[in-house]
Amino acid sequence: MGQPMIPSVYVLIWQTFGFRPSKKCLRYMVSSDGKNEADMKGHLRCIYAKANFISGKFTKISDCNCYNHPALMEAITDPRNMSMFVNRPALGVFPNSEYPNQLEKTLLSVAPPGMSRVQTMACGACSVENATKQAFIWKKKIERKGASVTEEELSSCMINQSPGCPPYSILSFHGGFHGRTYGALSCTHSKEIHKLDLPAFDWPIAPFPRLKYPLNSHTADNEAEEMRCLGEIRKIIAEYNSRGRNVAGLIVEPIQAEGGDYHASKEFFQQLQSLCKE
Repeated sequence: MGQPMIPSVYVLIWQTFGFRPSKKCLRYMVSSDGKNEADMKGHLRCIYAKANFISGKFTKISDCNCYNHPALMEAITDPRNMSMFVNRPALGVFPNSEYPNQLEKTLLSVAPPGMSRVQTMACGACSVENATKQAFIWKKKIERKGASVTEEELSSCMINQSPGCPPYSILSFHGGFHGRTYGALSCTHSKEIHKLDLPAFDWPIAPFPRLKYPLNSHTADNEAEEMRCLGEIRKIIAEYNSRGRNVAGLIVEPIQAEGGDYHASKEFFQQLQSLCKE
């Protein structure tokens, strides 16, 4: 759980002057020559969760809540947690006997309502990858209607062909940032440098509301903007479904850390959830 003490987002800074992971500094990085450097990349993020509503499961990831936070350092060095950290790569297949109890007492105790299972992941991008896989598997399960997997599906998936690899898609939004791994990158549309020269999946991209502030002074405009986006989303889903690129799910992160914050009303997100259920 958690990122390394030398975060990957600071690779360029590390190459330039180094980052001293042993120095306790809650709001600044400390350069190798002892200077305090203000955090420039928004790495001071709270521990947060990503929810996969389709599978009834939520994916929990954690980032360093400020550098070398004493509470996190204490948790890592606690002998009761040592086996979990040392054997992290094996937890998915060979968890120790205490691991289920640890999940029950910690992550599941703060799970969103209706979420009864948790899948731990190492980072945000792999949480996104796992959620999209769950969406695809769920959709195919619905379409099979209880039928067994066919030999054609088994053989075709090994050469990246349908029906074993169905042409499903995930809808994402303009401006979104979800990670740099391949599926997550096809859902990312925040900066050109993330995507330039890299092939991407043919997945739909929809507009996300750009609200005016203060909210109470622009109620009518913001409601109209959200309705406009919902109408576009319906059209885009219908278009991709008609092309055989069936939309299996959508991804939206209002608080994206590096990607910035894009907010909308709770009614907008409830409408998105309704679209998924349709």
